[in-house]
Amino acid sequence: MRHRLTRTLAIAALVCAVPAAAADVVVGQIAPFSGPLTPTGTHLRAGAQLYFDAVNAAGGIHGSKLRLESRDDGYKVPETVRLARELLREAQPLALFGIVGTGNVEALLKEKVLDEAGVPLVTVRTGASTVVKSGNPWLFATRASYAEEIDKIVQQYETIGYRRFAVFYQDDPFGRDGLASAEASVKKAGGELVAKAGYEKNTTEVAAAVKAIVTAAPQAVIMVSNTAASAEFVKQSRVAGNLAQFVALSTTDGPQVVERIGKDAAKGLAITQVVPDPNGRAVPLIREIQDNFAKFKPQGVALNHTLIEGYLGAKILGEGLRRAGPNPTRKKLRDALAQIRDYDVGGQYISYEADSRSGAHYVDITILNKEGRLLR
Repeated sequence: MRHRLTRTLAIAALVCAVPAAAADVVVGQIAPFSGPLTPTGTHLRAGAQLYFDAVNAAGGIHGSKLRLESRDDGYKVPETVRLARELLREAQPLALFGIVGTGNVEALLKEKVLDEAGVPLVTVRTGASTVVKSGNPWLFATRASYAEEIDKIVQQYETIGYRRFAVFYQDDPFGRDGLASAEASVKKAGGELVAKAGYEKNTTEVAAAVKAIVTAAPQAVIMVSNTAASAEFVKQSRVAGNLAQFVALSTTDGPQVVERIGKDAAKGLAITQVVPDPNGRAVPLIREIQDNFAKFKPQGVALNHTLIEGYLGAKILGEGLRRAGPNPTRKKLRDALAQIRDYDVGGQYISYEADSRSGAHYVDITILNKEGRLLR
């Protein structure tokens, strides 16, 4: 009996000596997985999941695996707020991630969802000044601002003699922020804004905007719009005889435009990008993503700019978790992220300041060629 008790105690001691597995780190995402921005939400999520898969395969961060919990808001502002509160209550995520839309993020800030929960939000699919200059200490974006994208467009085309600009914009906080930036940028460059025309969010009803802009005969049209509306605007504008150079912000996905309207109609459309070319091998971050994409083989997605953006944002979140230590809290994570200065994420540098939470400033301009491929 004594020997049996000794063996039992010895086994119990061994069991107790085995360290308990660290709890998963839950990250919550609210994004459009239905409606016109489905590809955007899907590819942002896929990029984050690809990073999580790679990290988890290597043992996690401080022994904790990363787990992504997603909800579909259909790009509808009230749903973003409702689902964020629901997700925070039910899944208790350490951070929120990858929320899409200027109005959607603005609503979270206005309703004080982040402040009340004390939860960081890392990576947002908006570069609006109302967001990145909001001063909210819980917000950490990972892309250049729309103002920086538009400055790049105006500077690029001003150098080749373009003076007459028009703006096609989504008539909501996203589009109006871009319109204000375009007005300021064109004025600063000594150009003229000859037309501005909007369309309703979550629609492709662009006929009135097409007519207003073609009548003004601009040399270049700055498009503050999302993919579906951008594609329809370009298609109808070509038919209407608009010979201007169309330049869309990074919110437009070039390959999806080609899918919607064909290579001939899409040819010549320029698009700003806030992450490097997914097809190159020169940038270490892109090589890392390409290698992990080949290794983990995510299904139903392409290795495109939006996936890159999701991966980059997840990598910044991962760096924050490393710096926060083995027992992270939401506040520890926020404080760790706030200390990031000139962090090299693989050829891209991220910094946060109290008065600017855009994180990054990379902007490039690409153009769709006759084969429907994006070229620098």
